[in-house]
Amino acid sequence: MRVIAGSARRLLLKAPEGMDTRPTTDRIKETLFNMLMPYLSGAVFVDLFSGSGGIGIEALSRGATKAYFVESSPKAIACITDNIEHTHFTDKAVILKQDVFAAIRGSIRDTADIIFLDPPYNQEYDRKALELLKDASFVNEDTLIVVESALKTDFNYAQALGFHVEKEKLYKTSKHVFIKKYAALDG
Repeated sequence: MRVIAGSARRLLLKAPEGMDTRPTTDRIKETLFNMLMPYLSGAVFVDLFSGSGGIGIEALSRGATKAYFVESSPKAIACITDNIEHTHFTDKAVILKQDVFAAIRGSIRDTADIIFLDPPYNQEYDRKALELLKDASFVNEDTLIVVESALKTDFNYAQALGFHVEKEKLYKTSKHVFIKKYAALDG
């Protein structure tokens, strides 16, 4: 696993030991960031269920000015910390060693431009996160939320939460779902 592009290009990243995380493959990461490039310059990026931190680090490497890394696993936190130090992004990174749902409820202080979440598949963590994100103070109608999920995950519930699916990018066994909040109606 490595940083694909930007200021930390080609630097190798560690992955946490064990089967608790699924690092995003370089090919899928490349496709994702090709779609995110217009939004990255100067962005605040939130990496929920961070794992190795590879997605947030890629965002920093490509121009984000700050990234939050939210992860509860001690092994993953150690890995994220090592990767951030190795890529020299310690001044731009906020590591939150806590449950993602607790972090959404109050630990993220900056308005997010992009939120990426890659929760364990088929456990409805994506839905629970979106239920909390709809009222989170750091999310507005300009915030782009990207969910990595199993290919068959249904996001029909998003509209009832006040979100709309802008697009989906399908891969062999997974997909990226791009979601935004509906704009608040005036009056």
